[in-house]
Order: sequence, then structure tokens, then C-alpha cells
Amino acid sequence: MLLRSLIRPLRTSTLSARSSFVSSHSHLRLRAMATANTPDFNKPLYAPLAELDPEVKNIIDKETWRQFTGLELIASENLTSTAAMEANGSILTNKYSEGLPNARYYGGNEYIDELEVLCRKRALQAFNLDPAKWGVNVQPYSGSTAKWDLLRDLMQAGANQRLASRHLPPSSNRKTVSWVLASPTGGHLTHGYYTAKKKMTASSIYFQSLPYALAPETQLIDYAGLAAQAKIFKPKLIICGASAYPRDWDYAALKKTAETEGAWLMADIAHTSGLVAAQTLNSPFDYCDVVTTTTHKTLRGPRAGLIFFRKDLKDAADLEKRGGPHNNTIAAIATALLQAAQPSFREYAKQVIANARTLADTLVGHGYKLQTGGTDNHLVLWDLRPLGLTGSKVEKVCDLMGITINKNAVSGDASAQVPGGIRLGTSAITSRNMLEADVKVVADFLHRAVQLSLLLQKEAGTKMLKDFVRELRAEVIEFATKWPLPGVDVSTLKKPAGIHE
Repeated sequence: MLLRSLIRPLRTSTLSARSSFVSSHSHLRLRAMATANTPDFNKPLYAPLAELDPEVKNIIDKETWRQFTGLELIASENLTSTAAMEANGSILTNKYSEGLPNARYYGGNEYIDELEVLCRKRALQAFNLDPAKWGVNVQPYSGSTAKWDLLRDLMQAGANQRLASRHLPPSSNRKTVSWVLASPTGGHLTHGYYTAKKKMTASSIYFQSLPYALAPETQLIDYAGLAAQAKIFKPKLIICGASAYPRDWDYAALKKTAETEGAWLMADIAHTSGLVAAQTLNSPFDYCDVVTTTTHKTLRGPRAGLIFFRKDLKDAADLEKRGGPHNNTIAAIATALLQAAQPSFREYAKQVIANARTLADTLVGHGYKLQTGGTDNHLVLWDLRPLGLTGSKVEKVCDLMGITINKNAVSGDASAQVPGGIRLGTSAITSRNMLEADVKVVADFLHRAVQLSLLLQKEAGTKMLKDFVRELRAEVIEFATKWPLPGVDVSTLKKPAGIHE
């Protein structure tokens, strides 16, 4: 009886409090303010950003305005959803949860465990993977950390193992070697890129790498040359995936080479994971031992990374071990993965590719040279060298127009640091509802920007050219502001202070 009397009020109180919380949950934002009893040292916790830090708020407002009034054509960027942004800005940022579900170093993680298990489940579902055969780590903060963690764990045995990359001959003082697509021909810098004078990334410092390349006549992956080179180089790991390769991959051919030479096969699908999940590109999961990706490019989620691994790999459990997860980001990843598993996302992915092909065809119609002559995915690699322009110059001119692109090396460039082209992507503009007819307008803006770049190169500083720049910028603004921007109520958007036209 005594025990019941002690428990009953507690239950009543708990239920009452929980009911009160649920019923008032929708009003939390209105009530999230300091009261008369709030100590001065805690009052900043309740102040809105505009009041507490107007300087940072103004910077955010300016970036919002830039995205709204411009065209985002960087292939590694996209626009995440309102729901993902809401999850990413949630109270989950308060919780520390080092470890794994049901194996944390801290208490109070029952709901964080539930979230991470859900995110793992959705990751496997989004890519149609059998949970009996595949595991996934959803904790990496980015694609580069996901790859570094994977290389460190997978290649940890230490004695002169090899990754496949092309920049320098193997050096005996480096531990491990892999094989990767060369950076000047579309590969990731994080796959071990280095020059004759400098190791550019951590992967090139700690591992030996030798790049494979493109066939000069087609600018496609030279799979036969790769296989022949592997017989000599004997890599421990072959890495496929690129940041500026506009075609799909023959994973079956790579798997055959890997099996012949006793190497692991890793795919880095950071750029194409959304298209793979939507089944609009070949899937690496049928052939690879491990797969990494970012979550913010074609997958359209927050900025983070994922590691997928076959459970039959030796020491596969090591691929799950990480530091302190960003739980708010994991929540946003889970939300993005839920979207990626929907039929509507497949339609989005198809439109991204259709828009990229339209962009490529329109530019070719203007007489420009594209690497491989077109695209199978979300990106176009434009070779500017026949025009006598560099990617850096065109990038700066496009910035003046409000068109965001990035300079990029093309096949035959001596260095990724002096690029002869630009890389374009259609993921973000497709997320703003643009279709093929609209992409033709975008392609025309790019054509005019390149022609203007040629004029600027000859007659820099003339008043007439400045007028051309202003005119094109005004047209881009008029076109770009016709479209919505996820997460922003553009009907109430006003130009913030400090914008420099």
C-alpha cells in the first residue's frame, strides 16, 4: 500500500505534465523567451538571432538573397528541404552521444539511439540494400571524413598496401596504396591527389596512390588500361567515383579487375548517390565491398557523410566506430533518406538528368566543347581551352552575373590548380522547379557570360562592358526570382542591407 501511494501521485503528475507538454508544443516558439525569474546570465539563451547577433543574422539574410536572386550551378551543391533544415536546427544539437546505439559512453540517449537506428534503416532502404548483407554508419560529419575513416580502418594492416592513383611513382616511405581516377581527369582530391612538389590531402600523405586515367580518344574511363596497370601495381584497394566525370561507371569491369588482383573495391558516390538511390544510374552495391557518399549533393540532404560496408568483410565492425555524432544532422539525414525512398524523388532524379542533358545539348549547339561530348548524370564538364579562356576567369565573370559555377580541371590539364574548364550541375536548379525549357534560358545566360569573358579579356575596364555586365545581371535576377527557394518564404523576402550589386 505504501508503495502504491508513493507511485500513484508520481504517475498522475508525470502524465499531466506530458499531456500539458504535448498540448502546448505548438506554442513553444511563442513561449521561448526569458521570464521575470530568468537570471541575466541566461537571458541570451532566449533571445532571437536578429536581436542577439544582428551581424550574423544580416550575413544569413544576404546569403539567402544571393541564393534567391542567383542561379546555383555548382555540381556539388543542392537545396535541402524545409523539413531537413528544421531537423538540423532542432534541440538534438544539445545531446552528446559518443559511441553507438545501446553502447554509449553517456546516459540519456534512449531517443538518440532510436533516431540513429531509424536513420540506418532508412539508409539501407533508400538504396534497396539487404540489412543481412550490408551495414551503414550514419555518423560521419562529411564525405572526406567518411573516406578517411574508411581508409584508416580498411587499410590499417600497415605493411606497404596500395591504393590506385597516378601522380607520382610509388614511394617506399608511405604505408598503403590505392588506385583512383586522377584528379585532373575528374577524380576526387580526397582520393590521394598529389603533385610533384606537394601532397595535397591526408590520404596522399599516409597512403600511396596511383591514378588511372581516361582514354584520350573518348575521354571515358580506360577500363582495359586500368586492368593492365593493376597487374603491375598490385593495389590493395581500387577506388571508383569522381567529382567531375559526366558518365556512368562500369562497376562489373572494375570488380573483375579487383578480384583478379586480390584488391578491395570501393565506390565514392558522393556526387551521384541520389541518382543511384533513384535507380537512374548503375548501382555500385552489386559489386563493391564498401561505398561512401555525402548526403548534400544529389541526395538533397544536410551536409554529412555515410559509410556502407559489406558485413562479411573482416573487421567490418571497425567501420562503425566514430566519435561524437552530430545528432541534429543525423535527424536531417534520416528525413532526407525518407524523401529519397519516395517515387517523387525518382521523378526528381530523372529531371535532374534530363536538365543536364538539355544543358549539354544547348552548349554543344553553340559550338562549345564538352568533355565526353555530353552527360549521363547531373553534371557537365565544359572545356574552355579552345576559346583561350581559363575556368578561373569565367567563374569570376559568372559571379558578377549571379551565376554560381566552379572552375575545374579537364582531361589534359597539367594541374588541377590551373584548370582549363568549368563544371556545371543541374541538381539545385531542378530543386527550384526548372525544367528543360528553363534550362535552355540558363544555357543562354552561360553562353553570353562566356562571350563577355572573351571581350573582357581583350578590352578590360571599358564602360560598355560594364554596362553589359549590369544588363546580364539584371536579367539573371529577373529570371531567378521567379522560382521558389526551399525553406524560405520568398513572398516576404526583402533585400537586406549590405548587398553589393
